[in-house]
Amino acid sequence: MAIFVNSLFFLLLILFVSSFGLRALADSDSDRVAELLHLQSQSKTGVIYLDDITLRRFLIPQPRSYSFIIFFDAVQFRDKPDLHITELKSEFELVASSFITNNQGLPSASKVFFCDIEFKESQSSFALFGVNSLPHVRHVGPSIRNLKDSEPMDQSDFSRLADSMAEFVESKTQVSVGPIIRPPLVSKKQLVFLVVCLIISTPFLIKKVLAAETPLHDHKVWMAGALFVYFFSVAGAMYNIIRKTPMFLADRNDPARLIFFHQGSGMQLGAEGFAVGFLYTVVGLLLGFVTHALVRLRNQKLQRGFMLFAILVSFWAVRKVIYLDNWKTGYGVHAFWPSSWA
Repeated sequence: MAIFVNSLFFLLLILFVSSFGLRALADSDSDRVAELLHLQSQSKTGVIYLDDITLRRFLIPQPRSYSFIIFFDAVQFRDKPDLHITELKSEFELVASSFITNNQGLPSASKVFFCDIEFKESQSSFALFGVNSLPHVRHVGPSIRNLKDSEPMDQSDFSRLADSMAEFVESKTQVSVGPIIRPPLVSKKQLVFLVVCLIISTPFLIKKVLAAETPLHDHKVWMAGALFVYFFSVAGAMYNIIRKTPMFLADRNDPARLIFFHQGSGMQLGAEGFAVGFLYTVVGLLLGFVTHALVRLRNQKLQRGFMLFAILVSFWAVRKVIYLDNWKTGYGVHAFWPSSWA
């Protein structure tokens, strides 16, 4: 009988200790979540800054009920145009703030936290993840024990910035980020100031319009605008804006040397587009001069001289464009003569 009582007491003691331990772990996880929410609320962008100490505090303990999306930063590489670290960090902060806004008051708000780590202050943390190149974004799930087993974002996905980051978060955490909320181009104060200025200047604008003294009544302005639109179109400026293409790159073998033309069709630098746009603009201006101004000259010798000059310069410009295309793509462009002309 005494053995039975002792065994029952021992079993109850084990159950009590086990339940107490599980409760302590749960309380510890809830405490960490509360602390993370507090740190998140103190950040203007919603991104929690981590160092070697705080990373171990929030990522090493098990179990965890939350996921981390970590942006790896390095101050010394922010000025490198080919990495786009500053721009990508800004987009990462935009995803974090959008997630917080769209999930406010929902249980999912405490399931995903956005963090960043800086290399100089957290070199050992970079080593724990095995990160040796930037840009880099990583998802650390609740069940991850070895940080090197966490899931990195594919390098090719950085081209779509915030949208691709949001898709990465949703695919790994199964939590919706929601629409990306971008700040307006003009703040409310700026908008009010512009409206007030417009109201004040309206009488003066009406007077100028009635007197035909506005810049829109000047043909030179329209000519300059047409020339700008033409150059903007043929220089591939819209491609540079959408892709955020750098004007030039620093040579990796010689940092003091700048690269303005990059061989290979997979990438185009802004300087390349402007060079080709300049050559095309020269040809367009010469064509406009020949068809609108040169025909009004009465001196035939001057007409022939200017015509020959326009042909030679246009031929040189087009040849340079073809040469650049051949050099970048490797495809040759040559003249085609009909067989009957041979």
